[in-house]
Amino acid sequence: MFLNLITFAPFIMTLEQEIAKRRTFGIISHPDAGKTTLTEKLLLFGGAIQKAGAVKSSKIKDHARSDWMEIEKQRGISVATSVMGFNYKDIKINLLDTPGHQDFAEDTYRTLTAVDSVIMVIDCVKGVETQTEKLMEVCRMRSTPVLCFINKLDREGRDPFELLDEVEEKLSIKVRPLSWPISMGKTFKGVYNLYEKTLQLFTASKVTVEEGIEISDIHSEQLDKLVGENYAKQLRADVELIEGVYPEFEVNDYLAGKVAPVFFGSAVNNFGVKELLDTFIRIAPPPIPRETTVREIKPEESKFTGFIFKIHANMDPKHRNRIAFLRVCSGKFERATNYYHVRQEKGIRFSNATAFMAQDRETVDEAWPGDIVGLYDTGNLKIGDTLTDGEKLMYTGIPSFSPEIFKEVINKDAMKTKQLEKGLLQLMEEGVAQLFTYELGKRKVVGVVGALQFEVIQFRLKNEYSASAEFAGQNIYKACWISSRDPKKLQEFIDSKQRHIARDKDDKLVFMAESRAWLQMVQENFPEINFHFTSEFKD
Repeated sequence: MFLNLITFAPFIMTLEQEIAKRRTFGIISHPDAGKTTLTEKLLLFGGAIQKAGAVKSSKIKDHARSDWMEIEKQRGISVATSVMGFNYKDIKINLLDTPGHQDFAEDTYRTLTAVDSVIMVIDCVKGVETQTEKLMEVCRMRSTPVLCFINKLDREGRDPFELLDEVEEKLSIKVRPLSWPISMGKTFKGVYNLYEKTLQLFTASKVTVEEGIEISDIHSEQLDKLVGENYAKQLRADVELIEGVYPEFEVNDYLAGKVAPVFFGSAVNNFGVKELLDTFIRIAPPPIPRETTVREIKPEESKFTGFIFKIHANMDPKHRNRIAFLRVCSGKFERATNYYHVRQEKGIRFSNATAFMAQDRETVDEAWPGDIVGLYDTGNLKIGDTLTDGEKLMYTGIPSFSPEIFKEVINKDAMKTKQLEKGLLQLMEEGVAQLFTYELGKRKVVGVVGALQFEVIQFRLKNEYSASAEFAGQNIYKACWISSRDPKKLQEFIDSKQRHIARDKDDKLVFMAESRAWLQMVQENFPEINFHFTSEFKD
């Protein structure tokens, strides 16, 4: 027994040290708030890239590192979550840059299940926008710690106090500024760090980072000399108001999701980003415990567990591979080790496991709680799957979505039918859309949450599978998965509604309802049939 403790102790030390070193977070915002630009600058600090890319124009050669898909480069928007890992000051940072556009929100919602905290980017000109409110609801449901970065201070924006009030009102969370801007737009002088008592001076033409000037006494004459008498006077008045209105910053309140610390800056100028990152690695949580169907799993448990939160086909167009993104939740993941696939109730082994820098990858032999690992997969894994050392449990809280817009797939090239079917199947497995095949006529209909998804699917089918397809609108209100405890009644229902019966990619029966009123009538007429709005249901 004594010998076992001696051999086990170094592993415990290593595991706890590895956990303490990790910060896994997502960056979220409304489109065009500067989220991807901020991601770029964070990568610069970590030495992960040498220069930041541009996300706005397809004419600019150096695109943002996190926007690696061809359609993202052309449209200047993020349409898929990017995973990036890098080191900064002995901390391993796992950063997930999410799509801002509402049509790709389901990818963002699932990504939020795999992070321990969030940085929310807000445009100082536009303030809190609709998509930000929706994303904050997801964070609040999970009590996810949120740190707020108010961006674009180099532009003429709204009054900082007004912005803070709006964040509290619209996002239903208390705020505590940890830095404060000295003017903005053309007269923007810099930011005073309330947490560190330092001043960072802004120079519009420079994107290099200089150390902050320590000003422990805000009433010192040094401040007047650096920013001018009037701006110094305004800053002192603002700081006095902040200290009077907002309580002292308590890290535990932030970790409980009750208070959002706020930073101000200009990501495009690399200004205020270092202060944000330095504070973040100090206060943000390391990997946290997570709920399963059986019990709560703590990251420091010695046995490995993890779950799949994202799947992506063709990250490398040359090799046509399919990669499942695994969040390690406890223990240590080791490449080429046999793990238990809980849903399929069988062992599964991964000889290839990778770490990410956007689409660039490197093979990893081991990973720790908080890490995101890419697993090469031929189709065994689905979003929401759990892998363990043998324990039969499933991680919970990974959302599925009921499609809202439906269009029939029209094959434009009969010679490429196989490519089209393969492309549709693989893209559907990513979880951004759902495919329904009618029992009669075998018509294929794609259902999505946001209309822009059709454009992305069409683009990717053409560019990644050489398949030409168009989409024709369908008069469908809801796709309802159907079940019944009485097989005979279920068959009777299928026979009577044959024209409206389809199957999803997993061969589950689906009723395609044309209107809300008709669906209600059908439900009343067939009380023995259960109608479900997502494919994950239990009778």
